[in-house]
Amino acid sequence: MGAAVRLREDYDAVALRRLARTAQDPKQVRRLLALAAVYDGADRARAARIGGMDRQTLRDWVHRFNALGPEGLVNVKPPGPARKLTEAQEEEIGRLVEAGPDLQKDGVVRWRCADLRRVIKERFDVDLDEVSVGRLLKRRGFVHISARPRHPAQDPEAMAAHKKTSRSASARS
Repeated sequence: MGAAVRLREDYDAVALRRLARTAQDPKQVRRLLALAAVYDGADRARAARIGGMDRQTLRDWVHRFNALGPEGLVNVKPPGPARKLTEAQEEEIGRLVEAGPDLQKDGVVRWRCADLRRVIKERFDVDLDEVSVGRLLKRRGFVHISARPRHPAQDPEAMAAHKKTSRSASARS
């Protein structure tokens, strides 16, 4: 059976409890209180129960605490996968969208995510799905705007005549 990992000496139970009172992350608070119990002399199994974990997990957090201090007891969100396009490439796509498509060159009258996906593949040899293209546009400050639908057989004169002869909402009451 291995020996217990020693806690760093620059903190004590009182200091950890003081930090736990001001901490914003509830998981960090539990870990700080568990380590404070260890400083007070509680056995590792009891301290782990105080923190809502098992002894092995407490041991892992002791290693993080010894290496990084109280800040090491906060869960760090993993960075996730790297972006497929560089910042310069994303800026170029933003300028392209801002300028709008050229009917002869691009073959479209307005940009859709499917069209931009094709352009990105041709220019940068990067295969993005349409959802990722939409996220890229949102990140660059573009919003989805669509025109109000209009029926092809709509008669503007009939609409104008209807507006003039309809009673207003205040007259109906």
